[in-house]
Amino acid sequence: MTLTLAALALMTRPALAQQILRDAETESFMADMSGQLVKAAGMEPKNVQVMVINDPEINAFVAGGQYVWVHSGLIAQADNVNQLQGVVAHELGHIEGGHIIRSGEGIKEATSVTLLSLVLGAAAIAAGGAEAGMGIMGLGQQAAMTKFLAFSRGQESSADLAGARYLHTAGISGRGSLEFFKKLQNQEYRLAIPQDNSYGRTHPLSGERINVLREVYEVDPAWNTPPDPKLEARFERIKAKLIGFVSEPAQTLQKYPESDQSIPAHYARAYAWHKSAYPEKALSEADALLTAAPHDPYFLELKGQILLESGRPADAVAPLREAVKITNQPLISVLLSHALIATEDEANFAEAEQVLRLAVQRDRENPFAWYQLGVVYERRGDIPRAALATAERYEMLAQYPMALRSADAAMQGLKPGTVDYLRAQDIAMVSRAAIEQQRKKR
Repeated sequence: MTLTLAALALMTRPALAQQILRDAETESFMADMSGQLVKAAGMEPKNVQVMVINDPEINAFVAGGQYVWVHSGLIAQADNVNQLQGVVAHELGHIEGGHIIRSGEGIKEATSVTLLSLVLGAAAIAAGGAEAGMGIMGLGQQAAMTKFLAFSRGQESSADLAGARYLHTAGISGRGSLEFFKKLQNQEYRLAIPQDNSYGRTHPLSGERINVLREVYEVDPAWNTPPDPKLEARFERIKAKLIGFVSEPAQTLQKYPESDQSIPAHYARAYAWHKSAYPEKALSEADALLTAAPHDPYFLELKGQILLESGRPADAVAPLREAVKITNQPLISVLLSHALIATEDEANFAEAEQVLRLAVQRDRENPFAWYQLGVVYERRGDIPRAALATAERYEMLAQYPMALRSADAAMQGLKPGTVDYLRAQDIAMVSRAAIEQQRKKR
């Protein structure tokens, strides 16, 4: 996880207002944690992604396509991997059920299924009546709650039971699901939401959902099955690193004091010290991690990131090279290319180009990767391909006028009929259509 647009790319997709947190270790963990649930839902694991959004709310939702979006606040508040699996199972139930409702406001064109919608729908009723409760659904900060169509009671109950089915099929206990609903119930109590007569509300209240699901989960053979210890250890690492990245350093250091010499604590403090501009202390924490596991690719990535962002790109290259060699992970590859370019040594540019080209083949949705590739092309004098890389980046960021301009510039220098020329042509076509659509909406 990085503090700049590198291994963890903080980017705003056209469909989402929040920042998407991209991190190689987190994405690998999410895929492994949810893989059996995705299969149980009858979906292909390679087609489903569980992604993290930088938002402190305890929340999760699904959007168009097979994406599950989890708020960083939810991960920070989860006590174990089983609770997170319970949340993901519920959201997969919404995908399987086709519970997608388009909303024109709020998070632009994203569709949301919020885990806390039962709380926020009821709060909206208290604030503005039944119609407001149906029309207001919170995602992100409560001040941003506005004009989301809430999911029906039937859809929420359907997703609950579908999630229970996936957990059963995967042999995963539903205990974590119940535990997390109890967390939501505490949210209800804090909002002083009445617990009776919920049939007039948009969603069943947590107490009701707990009672229904308890009858399902407690008789399941997996009820007393503990979480996978390897997944649990990875969850604790992910949680600590995420807290270190998104929280104020003082909060992180309070939660993970220096007396705590565990792997998660070293992880969290490394980010806290790095954010506080104490590179030597951050490196000390990274070295402590590498002492425990010298060839852990994510510890190597962390050390390389700290060195790079502390103005030592040449020193960052070696640990990042090793991390890429071990994982072949495109997000870490982009960080390595960043270090190679930042050395300003012409001898490193060929390697940077090779690393970047492979990275964007495996993961095209990284604007910073395209930016760096454009820099490499420009420095070697390949202006048409620099323009094409720039067009890729602007299209991804929905900056269509700039994407069109760059694509047109690329086509001026590329040979017609080649793969690169056709790609520039495609970007130009899509960008023109998007610009025209935006013009008609005005």
